[in-house]
Amino acid sequence: MKSPDKALTREILLALWKVHILHHANEGPVVGQWMIQELRHHGYEISPGTLYPLLKRMEQRGWLRCEANASAGPRGRREYYLTSEGQNILAQLRKHVAELWEEIRDKSSSRH
Repeated sequence: MKSPDKALTREILLALWKVHILHHANEGPVVGQWMIQELRHHGYEISPGTLYPLLKRMEQRGWLRCEANASAGPRGRREYYLTSEGQNILAQLRKHVAELWEEIRDKSSSRH
């Protein structure tokens, strides 16, 4: 994916990254480095300096729960789990994304 401008990243892609995180946290615990690689797999370039504060904000909103190994220190591995509030948010997002996709997808090939 071509490097997006800052406004696109701040206004749109950040929201898509949150949807990805919630989706994967629903499947099992999310770890920051793995999530960076997963987003890169989808063509998004996200730095640790963007992802980790994002995970922290999602935790503060109650969408994720963080578990860290206390003996590993402040930079130890943290696993993020989807909370029940996060499940509610994900369910709402799935409906919104499906509805939006139906509106914006290219239907020109089906008109022939």
